[in-house]
Amino acid sequence: MSWHARFDAAIAERRQADAFRQRQPNHGGNGRWLQQGDRRYLNFSGNDYLGLSQHPELIAAWQRGAEKYGVGSGGSGHVTGFSQVHQQFEQQLAEWQGYPRALLFISGFAANQAVLAAMMQGEDRVLADKLSHASLLEAAVHSPAQLRRFAHNQPAALQRLLEKPLAGETLVVTEGIFSMDGDAAPLAALHRLTKQYGGWLMVDDAHGVGVLGEQGRGSCWQQGIKPELLVLTFGKAMGCSGAAVLCDQATADYLLQFARHLIYSTAMPAAQVCALQAALTCIQQGDDLRDKLANNIARFRTGAGQLGLELADSSSAIQPLIIGENQPALQWAQRLRKQGLWVSAIRPPTVPPGSARLRLTLTAAHKPEDIDILLESLNGCSYRISE
Repeated sequence: MSWHARFDAAIAERRQADAFRQRQPNHGGNGRWLQQGDRRYLNFSGNDYLGLSQHPELIAAWQRGAEKYGVGSGGSGHVTGFSQVHQQFEQQLAEWQGYPRALLFISGFAANQAVLAAMMQGEDRVLADKLSHASLLEAAVHSPAQLRRFAHNQPAALQRLLEKPLAGETLVVTEGIFSMDGDAAPLAALHRLTKQYGGWLMVDDAHGVGVLGEQGRGSCWQQGIKPELLVLTFGKAMGCSGAAVLCDQATADYLLQFARHLIYSTAMPAAQVCALQAALTCIQQGDDLRDKLANNIARFRTGAGQLGLELADSSSAIQPLIIGENQPALQWAQRLRKQGLWVSAIRPPTVPPGSARLRLTLTAAHKPEDIDILLESLNGCSYRISE
């Protein structure tokens, strides 16, 4: 079979299953409104939970940074790409989260891949929540360590795996808030079990940081734990992009020597780091934004309950409406789009078969009337599709 024949067969299979993915360019950013062509939509698909991607202080900080440092870093952080502003921001993150060290990465995907690739050896094992992000599971699969997955958010299932003897080290991996279901991991129970059996806990808190905990410190702070490895990403509530790994001094020194994603990637631009410093200040002082988000979530869930819409059990900004099969999920999304709402249908393999859904995301930038429009439109879609 030729390359193109192989590609054609795989693409045809995706189309047949109503699982074909497409990208669509937008015009003018990804805030409360999304512009597609000549039409504007209320946006309920982004991860900009606090609305910071459009915040004037972040924009101004990036502009000032670009004037001072230029628009690119010019190299790996191990060569010339690590500036004083990078160093300052790592220190600020470490102090904010109460860790000795923070290391910046170009993305959350790269951070997760780097940690597992650098740390895990053949006699080790990774015990991962079954619904952990693809970056975590893929990194574990490609590492020399043994991968075992435990039932989603089930500490008892984790304990059964921990009880099995092992010659090497154990790394337990989970998320703070799960990206597709919006539910929270029982971090306190997972951490207690992991410590009991001599392992380390790694938490990817991409969807919790900025939103939960005092000063937006995230899921771990909210649940009163301090995992050995904490991954924060900046593309959600912080309104930008990039990531950081929070850890102790020895782990940071080790990753600086052996994390290939860190060593061989061009560092994020210093101007971007300036914007991230502004984002961190907004988050630390952002109780009003978190209150607005919480009010929007409560308004939506109350209204959905009154309409009989069956939402997943989530108190986060991620509010999945499980449809089931791919084609009906696409129909819901298309009908909402006709009514001026941008909502994405998420289908396998991103989520398990039979759980295609509308992944609705709420932000502090949404107004109460936006939530009411969404509820009215969802109710109308439900009625028409059930006919």
